[in-house]
Amino acid sequence: MSQSKPMQRRRLVLVVEDQEINRDILGLILEDHYDVLYAEDGAEGIEMIRTHAEDLSIILLDLMMPVMDGFQVLEIIRDDESLNQIPVIVLTAEKQAELRALQMGAADFITKPFDMHEVILARVSRIIELCEGRELIRATEYDPLTHLYSVGFFFKYADQFIRFRPDLKMDAIELNIDRFHSVNDLNGREFGDKVLKALADEIRSMMPQGKAIACRSDADRFFVFCNSCQDYAGMLERLQSAMNRVSERVNLRLRMGVCPYTEGLELRQQFDRAKTACNMVRGSYRSHLMIYDDTIRQREMYQQALINDLSHGVEHGEFKVFYQPKYNIQVDPPRLSSAEALIRWQHPERGMISPGDFIPLFESNGLIQVIDTFVWEEVARQIADWRQRLGITIPVSVNLSRTDVFDPQLESLLLNLMKQYNLEPSIMKLEVTESAYTDDANQLISVINSLREKGFEIEMDDFGSGYSSLNMLSTLPIDVLKMDMKFIQNIEHNDKDFRLIQLILDIAKYLNVPVVAEGVETQNQMILLRDASCDLCQGYYFSRPLPADQFEQLLLREFTENRSGTK
Repeated sequence: MSQSKPMQRRRLVLVVEDQEINRDILGLILEDHYDVLYAEDGAEGIEMIRTHAEDLSIILLDLMMPVMDGFQVLEIIRDDESLNQIPVIVLTAEKQAELRALQMGAADFITKPFDMHEVILARVSRIIELCEGRELIRATEYDPLTHLYSVGFFFKYADQFIRFRPDLKMDAIELNIDRFHSVNDLNGREFGDKVLKALADEIRSMMPQGKAIACRSDADRFFVFCNSCQDYAGMLERLQSAMNRVSERVNLRLRMGVCPYTEGLELRQQFDRAKTACNMVRGSYRSHLMIYDDTIRQREMYQQALINDLSHGVEHGEFKVFYQPKYNIQVDPPRLSSAEALIRWQHPERGMISPGDFIPLFESNGLIQVIDTFVWEEVARQIADWRQRLGITIPVSVNLSRTDVFDPQLESLLLNLMKQYNLEPSIMKLEVTESAYTDDANQLISVINSLREKGFEIEMDDFGSGYSSLNMLSTLPIDVLKMDMKFIQNIEHNDKDFRLIQLILDIAKYLNVPVVAEGVETQNQMILLRDASCDLCQGYYFSRPLPADQFEQLLLREFTENRSGTK
């Protein structure tokens, strides 16, 4: 891909001057050489500066104006990092004002009245050249490793593509190497650099001259801005092959997100959408290419609406805790022994929102702590209420997300809840998903050990859904193991699945860890699990998740029947 110098364009100058005659004079001087905008006072000037900040080459600013004077404008520009790189030449007839303006960041001054037009042009030209020279020093044109453009220069150049080649319908592409940090850790930085160079060389070789540019955005991320292409699968395959040639023994996987040309869409938004598409295939074993479309856009808007509505929902009681009972199946008949707390969102406009819609979303951006904290407090309050009113104490499991694990206030928050509601820590069991282990095993083990020392019991949720389960069983301190429901679904009809269940139960028995089977839907499943020495079950065979009032009725019924010894 040939990367020639950006096309030249007329610089944009803003004149902020309240006197019409002075604006006219400056226009006559400048308009043959520059594109000129005008503002009649400081307030209008600031508005125009913010609107055209990325395009302005220089500002000519009168100091004495109504509404907002030039000194106020200089102060705003100086304190705003997005504006303070734009050079300002002040216009004044007062010598004393010149020094103050220079001290506030002005680059130069022009004395009124404007009688030497050549001097004005020379000063404007000189200041623009000096500042553009400094800008090139601040933002190097090329990435030193791959020799593609630097990300700062890339976006400046891409803006010029849009401005001077409107006939080209340009697509935005993001490329990302999965788990690249692990590649560096396992194979060394030199090998990682070799991979990045090979990918960059292939990007450069396949881009049509004058119709595409590319950059390395950060460590393992690349941006491409190119004329619309139909065969992005072929492009991805070619780039993947270039990486594979670096080494046959290292498994490297490239993913690609594409945002096709969309009329009226700003450049940064286009690349944001390409990033969204690229992120959607992270960790996927089937597809490594995603093209942004209206379906994705609608989902993004839906997810953003959920994020916006979260705080209001918590404050106005839209979230409800449901309870799914767990039964001890090693007694006959099975007996209610505990429950799992599950969150539900009854939205006033959208109705019942699936946890599958909002829980992964809030986990990905850290907002899940808001939900978890709400659930912990509601469960603690409810357990205490049942104990006081009904004389029944029922243990309840609550979720502990990977975000919670890294919160230094986690332990004190949980202990304060137990103290507030006069509960022993073992009554509220903490479920940690298997995937949390892969983020930072040492941190997780440290947090769990500390919580167990304080009396909390830890359940490993979704066991078997990841790849490190057996290793975790030998290193992670847990009190209960919960088998993922995918293991249970076919045990009636698939002997291999049932043997795998037996193996897990044998390992758990050897480690003296009780097992909960999730997703039990039939009597035959329950009997098979019971005969294989599974301890506890939950699922629709016993009960769906229930709101607190319905679960309370189940508690009363079970408690009465157990005391009377009838069923």
